[in-house]
Amino acid sequence: MKGLYAHRWTWLVIAAYAQLRLARPLATDLRRPWEKPAPPNKLTPARVRRGFRNLHAKTGSPTGAPKPIRPGAGRPPGSKNGRRALRYDVGRVLATGEAFSRPAHHKVGTKPRRTRQEETDREGTRLA
Repeated sequence: MKGLYAHRWTWLVIAAYAQLRLARPLATDLRRPWEKPAPPNKLTPARVRRGFRNLHAKTGSPTGAPKPIRPGAGRPPGSKNGRRALRYDVGRVLATGEAFSRPAHHKVGTKPRRTRQEETDREGTRLA
């Protein structure tokens, strides 16, 4: 398996050097202060790599401009929301397939009340 990785790495390095060789006429000579000037067609791969970053302006790009990373500002603080959220009915269905309806004593706004008679029946004695 190690031989396969070495083989791939070798071809990757060869492809990188081929790309640098092809970019040689387009690259500018960005040399170090101690290096002597070289003719444009005789640049070393290291000098082509230094000038490679400036090729983007010359060659252009088929892609569009990059999108901003951060999201937009959104609703400014202190302002009210213009739209109310949509509310959907729950729409519960029983296992039999018929629609769910609340029992009569569970309707919204009604609460079953205990009477004195129910309290007496439950406790066995009457409360004072």
